[in-house]
Amino acid sequence: MWELIISVFIVLHGLVHLFYFGQSLRFFELQPGMVWPDGSWAFSKLLGNEATRLLAGTSCVLATIGFVTGGIGLLMRQAWGSQVVVGSAAFSTVIFILFWDGELQKWADKGGIGILINMAILIVVLRWPSSL
Repeated sequence: MWELIISVFIVLHGLVHLFYFGQSLRFFELQPGMVWPDGSWAFSKLLGNEATRLLAGTSCVLATIGFVTGGIGLLMRQAWGSQVVVGSAAFSTVIFILFWDGELQKWADKGGIGILINMAILIVVLRWPSSL
């Protein structure tokens, strides 16, 4: 039963990245006035905000694919499932750190909650890989 709950949670967490994909490409605003990933400390000055948004959107789609694939792998009790989930959680964390604007205000809107969820996923998957 826990395998099902954890696997579905991981897949859903991955799908949430599609909201950030839509936000980054300006298909919609997750919240009024939200400009993520504009102002990214790592990319905006180097690439400009337009290219930064494209890179962020592409990265979020890749994270989604990884989480969904890994979650399904865990559900099917495939050994590679946990490796894909660990890689996706690490990649997702790096995404939100690199595309962060460096400001602590509204950190939850900039992937802060996602980073905490990634850490929890890493702990569960790395600590109990045989139970998944």
